[in-house]
Amino acid sequence: MAKKADALPGVSYVMPVLNEAEHVEAAVNSLIDQDYEGPFEVVLALGPSVDGTDDLIGAMARVDPRIRSIPNKLGSTPAGLNAAIRASSYPIVVRVDAHSVLPSYYTRVAVRTLLETGADNVGGIMKAEGTAPFQKAVAHAYGSPEGLGGTQHHVGGKAGPADTAYLGVFQRSRLVEVGLFDEDIKRGQDWELNRRLRATGGTVWFTPELTVVYRPRSSLSKLIRQFVATGIWRGELTRRFGTANSVRYFVPPLAVLGILVTLILGIVGLAVGMPWLALAFLVPALYAAFVITAATIAAREGLRTGLWYLVVLPCIHFGWGIGFILGFLKLSGDITEHRGR
Repeated sequence: MAKKADALPGVSYVMPVLNEAEHVEAAVNSLIDQDYEGPFEVVLALGPSVDGTDDLIGAMARVDPRIRSIPNKLGSTPAGLNAAIRASSYPIVVRVDAHSVLPSYYTRVAVRTLLETGADNVGGIMKAEGTAPFQKAVAHAYGSPEGLGGTQHHVGGKAGPADTAYLGVFQRSRLVEVGLFDEDIKRGQDWELNRRLRATGGTVWFTPELTVVYRPRSSLSKLIRQFVATGIWRGELTRRFGTANSVRYFVPPLAVLGILVTLILGIVGLAVGMPWLALAFLVPALYAAFVITAATIAAREGLRTGLWYLVVLPCIHFGWGIGFILGFLKLSGDITEHRGR
């Protein structure tokens, strides 16, 4: 027999929002349209947007009193999440991203899994989908081994304990117990929070039953900023927490260093009359062949998507890799940058 609505735990959706007029309405509507029968609220932490985001959210809140907003003056993701969590009231907290669109069953399945497994946090698959060819190319990179590595929270896998989870459906009591999100960590705060949950005896649970549509950045400049910033913070987290990080995080920076060093060696060899050093050009040539092959596969989704992939894939690799090196070596003078989510 199904549980009565008043027997189901209440759910608080929390979402940091900064300059998301393009995506936030679809994200919020996907929360209102959930088939979960328990009570819920939507708490949006508004950063200092300049694109009309606040007006859009204000109009939505006037129509539905379950939607409300609070200020997030810092504008950072972890500060917004913590402010929204503190302003919310229900025992289950659902983290939502303004670029995500939750399927109607998401909360129902997530709460059921949370209660059945006794986990502290439950998450699923981040399914990147684009509309224009550029976004489709980025989405392809998110789910491919040559892009972001094809990890389970991008492509799926067996349900069970995991190191981290996309977004997350949390037991509020455990969030409070471990001190919420670390506001000094502007990117990768999910991974770091899940590390603390696991270190204090908790469980982070992955389930392929949960699939969330994610809308990638819509321009090359936004994509590059995103991956440089993400790389910087992954390098910072790797330096702080060492072996707690996966080996795969080192692949992009090592690849970038290898390509740049061999490219310089080849140029120097030609310049000083040592042609044998030109053999170093084989490394960047192999990388170029790798990108072209990957773009050919991506072109199955459309010729323009494949052509964009020739640009998107190196931008992701080099943006992330260079950012990682800067963060790991503490060479970034803007490590606390919080804008441009």
